[in-house]
Amino acid sequence: MTGVALETWELLSYVVTVVGLPLAIGVFLFDQRKERENEEEATWQQLSDAYIDFLEVVLANPDLKLRSQTSTPDLSEEQRERMWVIFDMLISLFERAYLLVWEPDMSEKQLRRWHSWEDYMREWCQREEFRERLPELLRGEDPDFAHYILRLAQEETTTG
Repeated sequence: MTGVALETWELLSYVVTVVGLPLAIGVFLFDQRKERENEEEATWQQLSDAYIDFLEVVLANPDLKLRSQTSTPDLSEEQRERMWVIFDMLISLFERAYLLVWEPDMSEKQLRRWHSWEDYMREWCQREEFRERLPELLRGEDPDFAHYILRLAQEETTTG
């Protein structure tokens, strides 16, 4: 190789190092962020679908008056058993949402998504029988989640 060709190759290698490498790193990081956002969106959609499925169970049991905030003391043993199973399903769904969506330092988009789950939790914590059953429902659940929802239940008791 001639000296000029060698200098050209050397210059091109510097250009690749100075421009190409940072650009490649930037593209890689952008792709990683986009992939994470897509995963978060898919998780959000799956959880939302699961909550809709849960609400269909609620609708299929109108005799339990699950959307009422007050107790329904006149339920039979069979009705009460169905109610507890439905509450178990709900706690499981809330815990899954907490473990998959909640983070200490959330972006604005993540925080908006989380607040909708917190709204659902608060809404159910306003129901007397759900609140009263919480200690039993939370047995064996994630301790951080249990603490979180018990705090919400306490807040709903004092403000509701």
